Amino acid sequence: MRDLESPAQVRRFGSGWLSGFFAILLAAAGLIMVVALRFPDWFATPELAVIKDWSGFRTVLHVILLGSYALSLLSLLLRPRKALGLVALVIGLGAALIGGSAVRAEETQSWGIFFGLDFFIVNLLVTGFMFAPLERFRPHRREQRLFRNEWREDLFYFLVSTMFVQVLAFITLSPSEIINANTSNWDAFRAFVASMPWLLQFVIAVFISDMAQYWYHRLFHQVPFLWGFHAVHHSAKSMDWLAGSRMHIVEVILLRTITSLPLFTLGFDASVMQAYIGFVYIYSSLLHANVGGNFNRLGHWVATPRFHHWHHGLEREAFDVNFAIHFPFIDKMFGTFHLPEDRWPKDYGIPEDVPKGYSKQFLYPLTRTGEKTD
Repeated sequence: MRDLESPAQVRRFGSGWLSGFFAILLAAAGLIMVVALRFPDWFATPELAVIKDWSGFRTVLHVILLGSYALSLLSLLLRPRKALGLVALVIGLGAALIGGSAVRAEETQSWGIFFGLDFFIVNLLVTGFMFAPLERFRPHRREQRLFRNEWREDLFYFLVSTMFVQVLAFITLSPSEIINANTSNWDAFRAFVASMPWLLQFVIAVFISDMAQYWYHRLFHQVPFLWGFHAVHHSAKSMDWLAGSRMHIVEVILLRTITSLPLFTLGFDASVMQAYIGFVYIYSSLLHANVGGNFNRLGHWVATPRFHHWHHGLEREAFDVNFAIHFPFIDKMFGTFHLPEDRWPKDYGIPEDVPKGYSKQFLYPLTRTGEKTD
């Protein structure tokens, strides 16, 4: 879809690019939801059943598909290059052929696991509509496009981490379940934590998780073998809300295991943990986003995009700094804080030559040789 990467002058209002882009977005969202409705045992997230069971959901789905048809036809009329409109039309017709908004669930053999297609599209739309406009109207780098280099790779990383939500949850929560099963003597302490005010629980959960992530993050920078996995995340040469999803699947599993241990073993209320998970998804996207604002004072106490962008900087002064995710004062405590006033990194990435493409990056930690490159 090179037409999505067209320069700004080709994407102006009235060119048919915007209608083509939103036609593809609506058609893809509609198709994914139709697939989830047709094969709920395979592709639907049980926690989202309350949305799909809502009486108006299918009406909304029907409007989405009709909107994609209308926008695709408008793009075909306005745009000399027909790729966007044709792709959207094909996707929309595919959704109609397998049942459209009137689709009925097909009897399938449950595997006991599911792939969260619906969670993927909901998560993508929520974060996309939250940060893409913000990056357009308050950007740090105005020349950076929405569909910048390697956006396809990062979108695929986003797909993997959300589609395998059940599998990842099972793997990462197993240690917590083992600890809970063998620490009944902690019940009084857990009851004490659960009795705290909700907001206090949330703040403590964020702080404990950030402290764990700090040392986890720092370890992945200092141990050469672990750096091979983390180098994939740092190989992104552009920063935006989608870049944060570029993480090796092994690192995703280990990170979620480390952060879930205190959350699921110390007695925090279930709603606190759910709120924290949603908070992390959104906050991580914000930290990587191409959003301006220096926030010199705030950045010393609360992580801002500029604070985290320095962690991804290619300059020597940006190496091995700013490991905290939420609270920069943790970096201050351990001597890794770096936030020069009113300055941003000039470039992003790492000196190493990390290959492009998901499959090659998946193998990179096992095939790279030598120490970490500074």
